[in-house]
Amino acid sequence: MADISKWYVVHTYSGYENKVASNIETVVENRKIHDQILEVKVPTETVTEIRDDGTKKEVERKIFPGYVLVKVAVYEDEDSDELQMNDDTWYVIRNTRGVTGFVGPEGKPVPLTDDEIYALGVEKKVVEVNYKKGDMVSIIDGAFEGVIGVVDNVDTDNNSVRVVISMLGRETPVDLELDQVEAINN
Repeated sequence: MADISKWYVVHTYSGYENKVASNIETVVENRKIHDQILEVKVPTETVTEIRDDGTKKEVERKIFPGYVLVKVAVYEDEDSDELQMNDDTWYVIRNTRGVTGFVGPEGKPVPLTDDEIYALGVEKKVVEVNYKKGDMVSIIDGAFEGVIGVVDNVDTDNNSVRVVISMLGRETPVDLELDQVEAINN
């Protein structure tokens, strides 16, 4: 249907987040609208709780209680040139048991920006790394922009690279994001 998709925030009754997500996924399956509602997530984090008796237990906790994130196919509205979801998709989500509405002015769905999505950890940026440990790289962004260094460690899972640079006559390790450096072609 559409090549463009956006994440929306759906407000639910507190404690019904998983049930709402499950209900939306069931409707998507039954109506075969995988091309309209692409993904449903309840953002969670794993935290360690220390109990009164001193034992530690890892539990999964909802980051945003009362909210579910839904990735929806959108189209460009010819009248306003805004990206919108179609009416059927809006209806399916809005009328799912446990949903109280979309987050936005007057319940009008407003998509999350790319920066918000990455900050929430809903999606990760895919950065192609063309360097490895021991390679010479140039820092292309941030406080050390223009400085050349040697890659000491690459951690693609955490989107970080450690580069050793020469600063004030000493070798200093600097932690950067993967897209802040580029390989120097010899």
